[in-house]
Parts: sequence; structure tokens; C-alpha cells
Amino acid sequence: MRTRATLRAGVTDGIVEAVLDELAAVGFGRLTMDGVARRARAGKAALYRRWSSKQEMVLEVVTTISVPMAETAPTEDLADDVARLVHGVADWLTDARMSRIIPDLIAEATRNPELAAALTERLGSARRNYGQAVIDAAITRGEVSPDVDSEYVLDLIAAPVFWRICGRREQVTPAYLNRVVDTVLHALGSPRA
Repeated sequence: MRTRATLRAGVTDGIVEAVLDELAAVGFGRLTMDGVARRARAGKAALYRRWSSKQEMVLEVVTTISVPMAETAPTEDLADDVARLVHGVADWLTDARMSRIIPDLIAEATRNPELAAALTERLGSARRNYGQAVIDAAITRGEVSPDVDSEYVLDLIAAPVFWRICGRREQVTPAYLNRVVDTVLHALGSPRA
């Protein structure tokens, strides 16, 4: 039996693009393995060799794209770290496909507890861990109080940007993103000088 490692990368890349295109076009509820196979110009068996189900396929593809877009290793500059986190959310959500995919998956998750749990574990928690690492590093350096409400701060990093892009369908400007950064830094008790 062939393993994932021995599957042809070019075929997998084409399927990944097809999953994203199909998901953005029709949403999770209407997405089918047949539809993805047609869009990828691949046999349905090629999908099932890689993923056991539609949900697993979507989760892996979306996570593979979304989590690396959150990668932010802490530095010695809290303001820069926070700015990179906020801009990372904006870059992720301004992608033409992701701006449709993420709200759709969130809506679907309200009806599908298994999908909700998997999205939280594989996407939400993974992205938040980068933000938590930045907060933890700032606490260690003495820039942020150890009793800071990290959960609230992590929400502030993403929520305004998400709402502006996905809720209101408006552009984020550099000035808007700077205000978000300032709000996060204020919540951390470490406003910019």
C-alpha cells in the first residue's frame, strides 16, 4: 500500500488547490469529493488515498495553509511581535479564498460539533499558540504582568480584523491595523511610547 509520503506531490498540490477553490465556491456543506476530483482533474480514488473523508480533507488542507500563516516567533520587541501577529491575521483573511472559507467553516461548525472541535484543536488553538508564546515571552522579560488576561488579548489580536474583513467585508488599512496593535498593547499594559 502506498503511503502519503510516496504520493505524487504534483497531484497532491493540484488537489489542494482544487479543495480550496471548491470550498471557496460552494462552501463546506455543498462540497463533495466528486466536485473536488472534477476540479482537480483527478480520480476520486486519488483523494481517498490521501484523506479518509471530506471533513479530514478540508481540515488538513485549511490547516496546512492557515497555521503557517500565523507563525510568529517571539523577539525582544513586543510591539513588533504584536504587529506581526495582527498583520498575519489580516494577510490570512484578505486571501480571496480564505475570506470566504473561514466564515463558512465557522458557520458550519455551529451545526457540526465534530467539525467545531477539530477546527478549535487544529486551527484555532494552533494559531493562538503563537500569540500566547509572544505574551509569555513578554511576561518573562517583565514587560507584561503575569496576571494579564491572555485569552482576552488573543481575542483582540484577531477579532477586530476578522470582523472588518469577513463580517463587514471592508478593507483593512495600515492605520486600522496600527489601531488594533495599539489596542492589543494597551490590553497587555504595555502601550507604545
